[in-house]
Amino acid sequence: MRRTGQTSRGSRKAVIGSAGAFAAAALIAGAVAAPSATADARHHGSSTQDREAKGAAIAAAKAAKKGIDWKDCPADWALDKPIQCGWVTVPLDYAKPYGKQIKLAVDRAVSTGTKSERQGSLVYNPGGPGGSGLRFPTRVTTKNPLWTKTSKAYDFVGFDPRGVGHSAPISCIDPQEFVKAPKADPVPDTEADKLAQRKLAKEYADGCAERSGDMLPQMTTPNTARDLDVIRAGLGEKKINYLGVSYGTYLGAVYGTLFPGHVRRMIVDSVVNPAKDNIWYQANLNQDIAFQGRWNDWQDWVAKNDATFHLGTTRAAVQKQWETLRAAAKKNPIGGVVGPAELIAFFQSAPYYDSSWVPVAQVWSKYVGGDTQALVDAAAPDMSDTAGNIASENSNAVYTAVECADAKWPTSWKKWDRDNTELNKKYPFMTWANAWMNLPCATWPTKQQTPIEVKTGKGLPSVLIVQSTRDAATPYEGAVELHKRFKGSRLITEKDAGSHGVTGLVNPCINDRVDTYLLTGRTDRKDVTCTPHATPKP
Repeated sequence: MRRTGQTSRGSRKAVIGSAGAFAAAALIAGAVAAPSATADARHHGSSTQDREAKGAAIAAAKAAKKGIDWKDCPADWALDKPIQCGWVTVPLDYAKPYGKQIKLAVDRAVSTGTKSERQGSLVYNPGGPGGSGLRFPTRVTTKNPLWTKTSKAYDFVGFDPRGVGHSAPISCIDPQEFVKAPKADPVPDTEADKLAQRKLAKEYADGCAERSGDMLPQMTTPNTARDLDVIRAGLGEKKINYLGVSYGTYLGAVYGTLFPGHVRRMIVDSVVNPAKDNIWYQANLNQDIAFQGRWNDWQDWVAKNDATFHLGTTRAAVQKQWETLRAAAKKNPIGGVVGPAELIAFFQSAPYYDSSWVPVAQVWSKYVGGDTQALVDAAAPDMSDTAGNIASENSNAVYTAVECADAKWPTSWKKWDRDNTELNKKYPFMTWANAWMNLPCATWPTKQQTPIEVKTGKGLPSVLIVQSTRDAATPYEGAVELHKRFKGSRLITEKDAGSHGVTGLVNPCINDRVDTYLLTGRTDRKDVTCTPHATPKP
């Protein structure tokens, strides 16, 4: 879920945006000495949660004492000066804080204002799970106008979460095998088609265990939240300022629950519903419904602009073109490599992000006009892009590992089959593709946890929640639910809009309130509804 542009398993590239279908110690840093290994052993009989809480405090105290040794970033990270990079060490298992350790990659762009203007570090997670936050500091170095004011007050800090990128990366399958095309049509015609997909899902789960077994039990959102607190301590901050998008909102919700007194300011944008019974099976079913709604919105827009795209003057006509395209690709993959699976992986970026509305429609229009290569270039995997393919496979592995480890999934194929068959009747665009992406969780080889109860804790400040009403990846109800759970939070609703990741778009009604909150801590006295940002123009 929360796929900051995850695409269907095996697609060429993630649709990287702000966030998530194939979709982040009350202890003052350094103020408490780390217990000895002997002391930790004495608590072995306590609950796992108690041991993990103690382990997080131990790791944070060590990080506060050590700090982060900032240096120029490695050349192959493509993060130029003045961005700096460093490492933070965390336990693989917080219940065993003196056991195996892993290193997390972090980077920063220091605040551009005066010493008196600086308010600390703003730490970012873009979603996924599986997304890297290391590009976040480039919002400062590229002088992104939406972030000019806040970059005077904050160091912009990004990190690769555990398992991602440069932070003890995990893998489930050979990257070149992962991206090769064409894949089988996600929409099954027969029981044999379903059986073949079930076999692939089981093989994928087994591959995760074979290639990354020791990491899998610890690839949970609560552990990433604990990592976030260790990063806070390593930065020398008593409290964190946090911006999370898509899955990053769930990470933020869990962090705010586990470490409420360590939050200074928090913005969550495009929100995962944090209810325990929503994580993660139900969340993905709800996502299928929302994707269909936004797919319909995009088709309406394409039809309205038929003079440009020539794909039909009504939604029904555009849908017929889509069905014709899928049928042609199923019969003979376009260019030999773009079948229905690759089409869905490419076209899903349109309901994800408004920024994709024009380019996706343009590619489709060119194809209908006879330019087959345009579609091949856009949707086919680039087998020569070794680094990109490694990143895509890693991102998908982390997505799967976190969602499978966070919660118990149904193991009955009858339930999966029944739920998705029923959904597909009314919401066919993403349903089966999403089901196959998540099906490895049905046969996951390591223990699955119970999600924590997200709630307001002592010291949690007012959290700013930002959400569009027609978001496909994280339906609007998620923002409403988190708003209820985080007492004193404020909800900014972008009405009749649906792009995923609202804070990165130009909408003064939202941008000004984000700046005010980060710079002063102030929010409106009541929740706010904003008109939508500008609709894309061909």
